[in-house]
Amino acid sequence: MITTPTKIESELATLIIEGLNLDIDRQHIDPDGPIFGEGLGLDSIDALELGMLLSSTYHVIITPGDKKNDEIFKSLRSLGQYVEQHRQV
Repeated sequence: MITTPTKIESELATLIIEGLNLDIDRQHIDPDGPIFGEGLGLDSIDALELGMLLSSTYHVIITPGDKKNDEIFKSLRSLGQYVEQHRQV
């Protein structure tokens, strides 16, 4: 069962779909599901692109190779929480 996404999760889903040119409907993204691998099927190149999108959109800095990245990018929900806590508006 897919849970209802928060506002930031919906924004991030749209950013991911449009920014990475994914052929998926936003409503089919589970906020608690994995972003990489079996989830949306994103890979390390997508992670770099997503990091740049987050930086330009929310002014959030994601450091490549940081040990925290696995937790940050675990799901749309964890990514949304990170962006909410670290965004520079």
